[in-house]
Amino acid sequence: MKIWDALAGRTRAPKNNLDALFGLPSAAITLQTAAGFRATGLGSVCYRAAEGAAFAQTQTDVVALLDSDDKGPDVERTTDQYGFTWLVSRQDPDDLSTLVTDLHAVNTTLEAQGFGPGLLCSLVVFADDSGRKLALVYLYKQGTFYPFAPQDAQRRDNLLEIQIRDLLKTELPIEPQLNRWMPVWSAPGL
Repeated sequence: MKIWDALAGRTRAPKNNLDALFGLPSAAITLQTAAGFRATGLGSVCYRAAEGAAFAQTQTDVVALLDSDDKGPDVERTTDQYGFTWLVSRQDPDDLSTLVTDLHAVNTTLEAQGFGPGLLCSLVVFADDSGRKLALVYLYKQGTFYPFAPQDAQRRDNLLEIQIRDLLKTELPIEPQLNRWMPVWSAPGL
């Protein structure tokens, strides 16, 4: 079948690898020691919400699962100006493993219930001592990461993004096509 796809010019979408999210704690150590960026404890999953009771129930179940501890709500749901839903998780900045586990649980639950096509990206927010923000964005459909460094509402720090890419290219699967490094201006925490 692959030869027919090649002859017809069809390509197959890359398989996502949600387990790549578990590489973020190691990458965070590199970011902290080599670039001065520390995790803020904020991460989120972006998706296009589906209509219907099944999706609403799945979303409610995910929020309830992540909020099941005694510390109070760690998760909130917001909708940005483009109509995308962000499920935001807040954890202790020193406990990036728990944050990554939350993000992984959201992605896998939505995927397992058949809502994988609506998943867009997941991100974890970092900041340095001067207040600069940086997000490591996981592209669900590509299975790769890219750095996003906003400077203000509509400008990004491309040089910092390239430096972070080069710094983390051996630790995370980095998206090789720069045209897929989409700005996520309305992402929570940035």
